[in-house]
Amino acid sequence: MIYEDITEFAAALPPMQALIGLDLGEKTIGVAVTDSFLSVATPLETVRRKKFGLDAARLSEIIADRRIGGLILGLPRNMDGSEGPRCQSTRAFARNFDKLGDIPIGFWDERLSTVAAERALLEADTSRKRRAEVIDHVAAGYILQGVLDRLRVLRSQGDMR
Repeated sequence: MIYEDITEFAAALPPMQALIGLDLGEKTIGVAVTDSFLSVATPLETVRRKKFGLDAARLSEIIADRRIGGLILGLPRNMDGSEGPRCQSTRAFARNFDKLGDIPIGFWDERLSTVAAERALLEADTSRKRRAEVIDHVAAGYILQGVLDRLRVLRSQGDMR
């Protein structure tokens, strides 16, 4: 099921299962995962996009292998908060992926996640070539960590188990 509200998404999550976060690009999908305690997001890999069926099959493998209980998609809003063609594409991906299984799907505003990832990689003195290889899954890690931070606040307020 697809959830627009992060609180509703949180309520639908099974206990002690990890999350997967995706940064959907036109050519690649950045993938990050959490631990089962939902405490830290870790960049995992970048999937080269082919066709939806092949991309979904790879993501489904990761979900099965890592006992993933929820999926977060970075929602690429415009800087003014409006939604353009990239958001429509992300929402279409969510609808198509939702048809394949029974995993809660949520969205997280990803504005500036790639900028933050790029800055962190520059501060770590990462070469240009290496930055190009890892930027997408590092950005997915930033997106997913944002969700984890919000879930932590919800838990402390008693809005989540």
